[in-house]
Amino acid sequence: MTNPSDVTNTIPVWDIYTRLFHWALVTSIAVAAATGFLLGPYWIPVHVVSATLAIVLILLRIIWGFTGSTYARFSSFVMGPKQVLGYARDLLRGHETRYIGHNPLGGLMVLALLTVVIVLGLSGAAVLGAAAKAGPMAFAIPYKESGWLREIHETLASGLLLLIALHIGGVVFESRRHRENLARAMVTGCKERRDGDAISDPQPAHIPQAIRKGAMWLGGTAVLIAGLSFLPVPRPPVAEYDPLVAEECSACHMLYHPSLLPAKDWEHITATLADHYGEDASLDDDSTTKIRDWLMANAAETADTRAANVFQLNPAGGIKSLTDTAFWRARHRGLSDAIFKSKAIRARSNCVACHEDAESGWFNPFQVEIP
Repeated sequence: MTNPSDVTNTIPVWDIYTRLFHWALVTSIAVAAATGFLLGPYWIPVHVVSATLAIVLILLRIIWGFTGSTYARFSSFVMGPKQVLGYARDLLRGHETRYIGHNPLGGLMVLALLTVVIVLGLSGAAVLGAAAKAGPMAFAIPYKESGWLREIHETLASGLLLLIALHIGGVVFESRRHRENLARAMVTGCKERRDGDAISDPQPAHIPQAIRKGAMWLGGTAVLIAGLSFLPVPRPPVAEYDPLVAEECSACHMLYHPSLLPAKDWEHITATLADHYGEDASLDDDSTTKIRDWLMANAAETADTRAANVFQLNPAGGIKSLTDTAFWRARHRGLSDAIFKSKAIRARSNCVACHEDAESGWFNPFQVEIP
């Protein structure tokens, strides 16, 4: 361990790109964590954007790890098991070497953080594809897989928070032990040089090479994601309404897509039109039969969306409408009665007031806006 009295001069360690990456990643992960753990489903778009930014930053950091300045390079802090264990042993004995850049344990933490963020992003894309039918994995993962994928995503997110806590704890410990402010060094870019420090051989930054690789990797990734995102999703909700259904059903309320309920519920609803939620919506037998058959032919069993998997009526149990279901109540828990009674929405059942694509049956989280 070195002493502040051994200071010989102050040297630049963290270049501006490394510092910008660090604090931008801190911000994006903080926003992703807040929107994922603390805020409601209406923050999913912000969560996805912040998480995407984190992945982009990680990709850029990996490139900079091979092309950047001395202490930004992986070669300056990625060490083998023997060196890591040796440093840990010396640390426990109280006579470890002070590293100007990341020490071996710090380097291991950097690799762990980079890896977990990438895997967390991939698991998030899988959940988005399975549950919301959005993003590059929507075409490949059925909704039934969304449950365990969400559990993995949440477990990884909790693991990332644990790693961050360990990282902060390590920074505080190292700062106290060597009597220096490591957090400030990540702002100023400079650290004190002391006798006995481990110094890496100078390596110049290759900015043009970094730009070329960054453009190639980010551009290629963007093209791949865009291409995958446009692939057709298996078992989509029926796209076109039967004209008779559209005419009769929209006469009194918004069009409820047939994939929102299973066939048995549509059969029950069309059989009780004389008392249709307090109204007499009776039709002639021929029209009733045609509407019933179309609704049942395109019911929830035919689609693979979240909306097609979470709603089911149980009139005997008091669940007579979509807004009575446990999913609907949980999803809208944070919204006050005043919002639903506003002139723009008018009723809890008027989904299309907030969900722009409600009548299509998709209910994409990026198509939600509370007026």
